Amino acid sequence: MEIINTMTRAPRRFLPVLTLPNAILALFVMAALAAPLLAPQNPYDLLQILGWEASSPPGTMSGNGYRYWLGTDGLGRDIASCILFGLRISLLVSVISAAVAAALGLTLGVAAAYFGGWVDAVIMRVVDLQLSLPTMLVALIAIVTLGPGVDRIILALIIVQWATYARVVRSVALSEAGKPYIDAVRTMPLSRGRIILRHLLPNSIAPAITLLPIEIGHAVALEATLSFLGLGVPMDQPSLGSTVANGFQYLLTGQYWISLFPGIALFTLIAAINFSGEDIRRLWDPRSRSL
Repeated sequence: MEIINTMTRAPRRFLPVLTLPNAILALFVMAALAAPLLAPQNPYDLLQILGWEASSPPGTMSGNGYRYWLGTDGLGRDIASCILFGLRISLLVSVISAAVAAALGLTLGVAAAYFGGWVDAVIMRVVDLQLSLPTMLVALIAIVTLGPGVDRIILALIIVQWATYARVVRSVALSEAGKPYIDAVRTMPLSRGRIILRHLLPNSIAPAITLLPIEIGHAVALEATLSFLGLGVPMDQPSLGSTVANGFQYLLTGQYWISLFPGIALFTLIAAINFSGEDIRRLWDPRSRSL
């Protein structure tokens, strides 16, 4: 009977993976990876951009023999191509920054819980100070200090996000550090680093994993906001945020498509990431595994 219950529980546990948001997110990722093959135009190549076809409405036929299904922007770049290549930058920036911030926050959170004392006090006071400030304010200060560029915005997003991981992981690691198995391994001839890496860290990593997809979506939104303000990805690089910003000045002239279609893609991407993150949380939450 127990075998039957286990077999029926497994499909229910993995059923949330087969959802529409996850399928949409997978399509976005594949489209970003295959952008050079799918995009009719390389928005980085000035030789492929026809300036006299700037601000062409959706459905216009190009002089190069393909159709601008979503129109062109004010520089003559194909909007569909900008979206495909913009997905690459937006996903690259958000995934790298969230992953590095998770690793940094996980390390500092576990260290604060294990060592306690002044180590815990210093780390958590820095965390409290950063989390007491608005996220966008911290991002603006970081990007203004570091300057524009893809590598700089990745570093700025790491600075913004690590504190959230550190606080969440520390709370779990504190509970784990007080359990008998940690007290037992402390009596063994093991170094502190080995105890942390082999015993405490693996049992404290689940919150960081469940938080990671949410923070990736947060990073996409932050990058888009900074790029829209002209402080993130340079305007000549088509991230989703910079593509939306490029069309903002044309809205009053009726050229809505320059910002509309990248904005829809950006909204759909963030929503898909957030819903997928909720599915991952359910899979890792022990309470969701019960029948």
